[in-house]
Parts: sequence; C-alpha cells; structure tokens
Amino acid sequence: QVQLAESGGGLVQPGGSLRLSCAASGNIANIADMGWYRQAPGKQRELVAEITIGGQPRYADSVKDRFTVSRDNAKNTVYLQLNLLKPEDTAVYYCNVDVVYSDILSERYWGQGTQVTVSS
Repeated sequence: QVQLAESGGGLVQPGGSLRLSCAASGNIANIADMGWYRQAPGKQRELVAEITIGGQPRYADSVKDRFTVSRDNAKNTVYLQLNLLKPEDTAVYYCNVDVVYSDILSERYWGQGTQVTVSS
C-alpha cells in the first residue's frame, strides 16, 4: 500500500504564491513519474504538471512560466511552486505518484487533495 501526504494549500491573493508538497510512503521501491492534477468545481480533473524520475518536467499551457514542479527522490516527495496565481487557478490540487512493481505492473496513487483558493 502507498500513502501520499499533501500539504501547502490555502487562501492567497491574486499574484501571490504557494508551495505544495506531497510525500509518499509505504510500498514505494520504484517510483516513476510524479505530478499534480487539479479539479475546479464543475470541471474535470486536469493535468497541471508532472516530472519524470530523471527530472524532466511537463506543464499544462495554462501554468507554464508560473508554476514549477520538482522532486526530491531521497525524500520521495514532489513539490509544486505556484507563482503569479490567478483566480482561475482556484481548485483542489491532487498529487499523483506512479509506482512500478514489475515489467508489466504499475499503479498510480493519488493524494487526498489540498484546496487552493485565489481571491482578493
């Protein structure tokens, strides 16, 4: 079993910053990709950013140049730095971790979600 513990959400004014963290624990011998999704009210969950085991990031167009994803493999933790926040960034943010168990078996695990609200 794998547990993901998220932290760092909150209320921030437009133009402000937040840093989200997600630490994985449990049966996580081989973590592959890690990332963040978000879901706003009435909308589908969407990819925000992801990062490979080698550190290659990928971003949604809507957050490029504002958000930065990073990871600390020694701590099994993925981070999301959110800068220049906009009201449309308001959503519940979920981290995800892909764990590889064999050549034919991998599983994606999700965090419990952390609320980010951007409002004046």
